[in-house]
Amino acid sequence: MCKHILNAQVAIRAPCCKKWFDCPQCHAERESHPLQKTDEMVFLCKKCKKAFRKDMADYDDSDEYCPHCDNHYVVEAKTPVAALGVEGEDARIDSRMIRDDRVARAQPPSAHDHPDLDARLG
Repeated sequence: MCKHILNAQVAIRAPCCKKWFDCPQCHAERESHPLQKTDEMVFLCKKCKKAFRKDMADYDDSDEYCPHCDNHYVVEAKTPVAALGVEGEDARIDSRMIRDDRVARAQPPSAHDHPDLDARLG
């Protein structure tokens, strides 16, 4: 699974080392040699798990689909982005996750505060 492109639809076969990678950055991280450039690319569709070749010299709009299952594999890449959010339901519906620190809360009862604790324990 690629950490650079979250919605990768195909894997590419590197022509230099004949290994499968999700993106060129994955090849650069795992291998010590640069990715070799070529006009004919070999892809592996992640939907139907079948390999196919594409000539990149005369690539057009119809080549953006897997020839086996018609999966549209040329999609805009979604890269991971750090985000800060609140997990939970809408605060207007469920307000248990909201606490006002200005309101003093009663302390929960303690077993040490019970007057006849010694008699009850035996």
